[in-house]
Amino acid sequence: MNATVVIQQCTESCRSFIQLCKPRVTALIVFTAVIGTFLATPGMVPMQLLLAVIFGIGMVSGAAAAFNCLIEQEIDARMARTQGRPLPTGRVSSIETSIFASILGLCGLALLYVYVNTLTMWLTLGTFFGYAVIYTIFLKPNTPMNIVIGGASGAMPPILGWAAVTNSVTAEAMILFLIIFVWTPPHFWALALYRKAEYAKSGLPMLPVTHGEEFTLLHILLYTIILVAVTLIPFVMKMSGLIYLVGAVLLGAGFLYYAIKLYRGYSDRLAKSTFKYSVNYLMLLFAALLIDHYFRVELIF
Repeated sequence: MNATVVIQQCTESCRSFIQLCKPRVTALIVFTAVIGTFLATPGMVPMQLLLAVIFGIGMVSGAAAAFNCLIEQEIDARMARTQGRPLPTGRVSSIETSIFASILGLCGLALLYVYVNTLTMWLTLGTFFGYAVIYTIFLKPNTPMNIVIGGASGAMPPILGWAAVTNSVTAEAMILFLIIFVWTPPHFWALALYRKAEYAKSGLPMLPVTHGEEFTLLHILLYTIILVAVTLIPFVMKMSGLIYLVGAVLLGAGFLYYAIKLYRGYSDRLAKSTFKYSVNYLMLLFAALLIDHYFRVELIF
């Protein structure tokens, strides 16, 4: 076996292990956690602390995603969206995944313990358990409200970032949690709608499968209305100023536009567009919070 073949095999193996970590989801988790660190302090976050947060939370998040892939590999094999993942295709084995995820998660927790604080480490461990165990094993296969209850794990990153800087969990951190918690159902149900046939085939009790399209569309609209209201809380509580307020209103109007349009006339294409918008929505909303934090413009009456 020549060196070129060895390098190619190593590269493919690395890609497979990275894919297990669901890099896009992990990137969004790390992004919202980092925003939480900046919002928790009026100045700049120390570089060593920031890097520890990025790598520590990123590694634990990747480990949770890998365990999710391990537990759901049979389900993934039945769905077109996920059947190309490393475990269903046999590019990595269950044992390799278990070892990889365990080492990755433990290293991430160790980073947080040594370079951040114990509170952040325990909260991150709890988030890992909530996603990899409570959501994946108990909620997802047993209730159509899985994403509502399980969304608590996905909403934790800003709290983790906040705790990393302050070593506490405050009302402001809980508001950031609430925003992501309310955002999660309409975001995920848009995906579930255009993947309804796949979820039905997989046996997972997703809302569009158990309660139908019209019921799901109504709940997307209702949750989006609640989300728009919740995103105004930072301004009301004086966590933010005009820059964030304008961004939240404009982004919320866009989300409402998609939700109303979906409710009035569903199509798979529109559901896909809504799902894509929801991802950009969350990133831009938190970016607006960050910009507003350092360049505050107050409303003068």
